Amino acid sequence: MSKLARPSKRVLVLFGATGDLAKRKLFPGFFHLFREGLMPEDFRIIGSGRSSPGSDDVFRQNINEALQEYGRGELDEHWDDFAARVSFVASSAEDGSELAQAVKDSEAEIGAEGERLVYLSVPPKAMRDMVRMLGESGIAENCSLVVEKPFGHDEASAKELNATLHDVLEEESIYRIDHFLGKEAAQNILALRFANGMFEPVWNRDHVAYVQIDVPEALDIQGRAGFYEQTGAFRDMVVTHLLQILGIVALEPPSRVDAEGLHLERTKLFEAIRPLDRSRVVFGQYDGYRDSDGVADDSQVETFAAMEVWVDTWRWSGIPFYLRTGKSLAEGRRTVTIGFTNAPLRLFPNHTPEQCIRPSELVFELSDNPKIRVEVQTKVPGPVLDLGRAALTLDVQAAFDGADGLEAYERLLHDVMLRERLLFTRSEQIERLWEVCAPVIDEPPELQPYEPGSWGPEAALELPTSPGWRLPDGNGG
Repeated sequence: MSKLARPSKRVLVLFGATGDLAKRKLFPGFFHLFREGLMPEDFRIIGSGRSSPGSDDVFRQNINEALQEYGRGELDEHWDDFAARVSFVASSAEDGSELAQAVKDSEAEIGAEGERLVYLSVPPKAMRDMVRMLGESGIAENCSLVVEKPFGHDEASAKELNATLHDVLEEESIYRIDHFLGKEAAQNILALRFANGMFEPVWNRDHVAYVQIDVPEALDIQGRAGFYEQTGAFRDMVVTHLLQILGIVALEPPSRVDAEGLHLERTKLFEAIRPLDRSRVVFGQYDGYRDSDGVADDSQVETFAAMEVWVDTWRWSGIPFYLRTGKSLAEGRRTVTIGFTNAPLRLFPNHTPEQCIRPSELVFELSDNPKIRVEVQTKVPGPVLDLGRAALTLDVQAAFDGADGLEAYERLLHDVMLRERLLFTRSEQIERLWEVCAPVIDEPPELQPYEPGSWGPEAALELPTSPGWRLPDGNGG
C-alpha cells in the first residue's frame, strides 16, 4: 500500500454503535486503519445509541468479539491500545447533552485538531430528528457528518432530509456514504477509462451495444425483515448503489479526476438519465419471503428488481443500460459488463451465427479481489480455423504482488477524516435519482414470484435484447 496521509487528532462519534453495520464494517474498519497507522496519532471513539451495552468494558468486549468474527486477522498487541480509546455514552433524539459533554471532554483530553467525525447509522424514520439533535446539542459544530443510506424513500422525503441537513451543516461537511463507490473495482473503471488511451476512444455509442450492472445475491433477507419491509430491493440497491455505479461507467471525461470534477460530470449525467419506464421494470418476490418472521402475509415488497435505463447524452443515445439485483438468486456476483458491437463482416467460413451470439465484452468484477476480463473470439487450437470464446483476465492484486488495498468502508472513513469528497455523493444528485425513479415508486409494476435459487422472474430474463444477461448465459467464470 502506498503511503497515505495520517489524519489529525480528533474524536469520532458512532450512532448505532451496537448495530450490525458497526459490528461487521465500522469497528473492523477503524481497527485495520489503526493497525496500518492510518488513524490519527491520538483519537477517541465514542459509541452511542438509546440503549447502553451496560458498561464501557462490556462495549469493548462486544467490539473484540466482532473483530474476531469480521476483522481481517487475529487480534494482536494493538488491541489494548485501541480498546482504551473506545467508550459508550447513551443518547437519543430528545437528549444529547451527556454525549455532547463527553465529546468536548475527550477533545480537550487529546488536544483535538481536526473536525469531529459523526457517523449517523440510524433508522430512516429517526434520521431528521437525530440531525436536529446534533445541531441543538452542539455536536454538529466543527463536524464532518457521515450519513448512511437510505437517503429518504422518495424525492419529497429526500428533499426534506437534505433541507434538515442544510439547516445544521454546510453541504461540504455532509458525506453520504455508498460503499460501492469505495470499492477498488469501481475506482478501476475510472482508471481503465481515463489512464489508458485504448479504451476511452471506444467508450461510446459507436462501439458499445449495451451495458449491464448486475448484482444478484444468493442470500435471502437473513432476518432483516424490519428493514426490508420498509425499503425493498429497489430503494435499497437500485436508487443508491446501481445507479451510482452507472454514474461512474457513463460519465463524460472530467477536466481532472478530483471531487469537484467528478461531481460536476456525475450531476450532468444524472440529469440526462431518462425517467424510468415502468413497462421496462420487473419486480419480483421470492417464494417463501412472506413466511419470514416480521413479514406481512400479503406483503407487496419486492425482493428483486430489474430494469432498462436510458441515458440521453450524445455519447450514450440509443444504448440500453440493464440493471438487476435481488435476493435468493442463483449466484452472488457483482459485475459491470460493457458489451461491444460485433464486427461488421463475418469473415471466417466456420464462424456460425450461433458463435456470434455474445459480442466481445469488458467485464469488471466488483469484488474485494477485483478482476477485469476482456472476453473475445479467438481461434480454437487445432487444424481448422474455428473460433471460440476466450478471456484475457487481469487479477489486480496478483498484478501488484498481492498488494492489499483498503476495504470500501476503510477507504471512505479515511477519506472523511481527510475531507476528501471524491467518492461521496451530493444532495442534488440524490434528489435527481429519486426523480428518475418516481414513475416506478408512484406506481410499482406488478409483483412476480420466483423460485429461490433461480435468476428471478421470467420477464426479467427476457428484458435485455440479444444476447441477454451475461449471467448466467455468458462466460461467468
